[in-house]
Amino acid sequence: QVQLVESGGGLVQPGGSLSLSCVASGSGFSRYIMGWYRQAPGKQRELVASETSVGVTHYADSVKGRFTFSRDNAKNTVYLQMNSLKPEDTAVYYCNAKTLRATTWGKGTLVTVSS
Repeated sequence: QVQLVESGGGLVQPGGSLSLSCVASGSGFSRYIMGWYRQAPGKQRELVASETSVGVTHYADSVKGRFTFSRDNAKNTVYLQMNSLKPEDTAVYYCNAKTLRATTWGKGTLVTVSS
């Protein structure tokens, strides 16, 4: 089964940048539908960026133009480059993988945007 490990979170000032990584186990990575979600304290988990079945990435309106999703199949890794960070971006960011069998979540990495 799929195992996901996120990394790259931390404390950053408003306007700063962070890059998150998610490494997936297994040999079927190129066939996984990958995405990033986040959950702020007291809020519902929400989509940040996700691949679709037609191979494009959908971004939440709140992050369009600031965040960029990318994939490196050779490394079994997806990335989320986050620029121009805002305090409202503070959340635990979760990597997600969808297969025909299951949806798998990583344990999350905390991003805190604060002065």
